[in-house]
Amino acid sequence: MTRRRGPIPWARTLHRAFVALMYFFMLCPLIFVVWLSFFKDAILYFPPSGYTLQWYLKAWDNDAFANGFLFSLQVALLAAACGVAVGVMAALGIIRYRFAGAAWVNTVLLSPLLVPGIVAGIAIYLFYLRAENLLDMDVVGTYGGLVIAHVCLTIPWTVRLVSASMAGLDPSIEEAARNLGASGRVAFLRITLPMLRPAIVAAALFSFIVSFENLELSLSLVGPGRTTLPIAIMQYLEFNLDPTIAAVSSVQIVLLGIIMLVTDRFVKLSQVV
Repeated sequence: MTRRRGPIPWARTLHRAFVALMYFFMLCPLIFVVWLSFFKDAILYFPPSGYTLQWYLKAWDNDAFANGFLFSLQVALLAAACGVAVGVMAALGIIRYRFAGAAWVNTVLLSPLLVPGIVAGIAIYLFYLRAENLLDMDVVGTYGGLVIAHVCLTIPWTVRLVSASMAGLDPSIEEAARNLGASGRVAFLRITLPMLRPAIVAAALFSFIVSFENLELSLSLVGPGRTTLPIAIMQYLEFNLDPTIAAVSSVQIVLLGIIMLVTDRFVKLSQVV
């Protein structure tokens, strides 16, 4: 009998070191931004003369950042809610009710994931201009127009997550409930929908992140007096270059990191990306 040799000890150590180095390489920009937000000097240079929290206080006192954060929060919450509602119904129709053109509909719903954001923003802007001429009403620069555009941005995430979750469900469970006297609506609400809850929660969180962080789509659609946080950051960078932006970005990193951790609790990110 040949004796099976185990893995070489130094090879395992080298593999772990390589993985740690790759993680550090990917997280290095985030670590650098957070570190930069504590620099004392307004003009950035290394090594810093000291560390301070004044840039966080300055960002808090900036009305553009505060209003942009609240406006982005409102748009993202509304877009995520509407996008999830529409996406769940679309995924249900595609998976449960096989019909001619289902693959084409699925491709159309997922197409925003393939189109660059700036191209989608310009296309929606031109479409809104045509709609204004036909409807004789303002669309570009309105709150409703911006939310509708963000809803179109969030629908693909819901369709992708919920469709994958529904494809893995056992249809016999819902059939058993219907055989016991439950109607189709009751069986869906009490049996299928609770099993889809992790995917729906993950879709809502992903949709919120995509909408909250969007710049390209919002850039041509926001109206006067309405500025999202990414646009406020871009406008601040036109005339200033100090650690205030790093402080704002650090808050975003922490907020979105928490959301991603919550998402991973419901649906493993490796199943999505």
